[in-house]
Amino acid sequence: MNCPFSSKPRWARRKEARPQELLAAALDLFVERGFAATRLGDVAALAGVSKGTLYLYFESKEDLFKAVVRENILPALAEAEDIIDGYQGPSTDLFREILLGWWEHIGATKLAGITKLLMAESGNFPELAAFHREEVSQRGEAMIVRMLQRGIERGEFRAIDVRQTANVLIAPVIMLMMWQQPLNPCHVEPVDAGSYLDSFIDLCLHGLLSKP
Repeated sequence: MNCPFSSKPRWARRKEARPQELLAAALDLFVERGFAATRLGDVAALAGVSKGTLYLYFESKEDLFKAVVRENILPALAEAEDIIDGYQGPSTDLFREILLGWWEHIGATKLAGITKLLMAESGNFPELAAFHREEVSQRGEAMIVRMLQRGIERGEFRAIDVRQTANVLIAPVIMLMMWQQPLNPCHVEPVDAGSYLDSFIDLCLHGLLSKP
């Protein structure tokens, strides 16, 4: 007769899946509650593991947060960088593809809540803000600079201050991300993201002045 206790322990059945389940649970709770209010015990419970199991993979809540960012946001950045480096078409088409692709993979998803979290809590957690600045923000800015520089070198964009222009391009997208979040800080009704982005791209590529 088989012993009822002879099967594998529950925690050992899906060992290979644990880190991904923990990261998914952490992302949900970070976005819903913020960094300070998220407890590791709640992350473990949502992932269906013990708190001790969580510590086998992540040393602290800060470590877990960094893993969430690296697992979810950095791959999207890497994909965008590859697109820019290998793009063969006009820079105007590349501009649209990068902006809409970023929105699809980051801005229109729960990952946008990470930006909201950092804006709200970076003063209390400067280490996390510095981490995000170094691994995400600076890399994203450099990617946009490279895209703009490509257009200038090909004679498709006029000569501009590419670094300042990168900052100008980033700010409206961040604002749109905030508007799409529940309880947005400005209490603005959510706008139609597709129409907003189309207008933003048109304004960036064509400006306000009518052609002679």
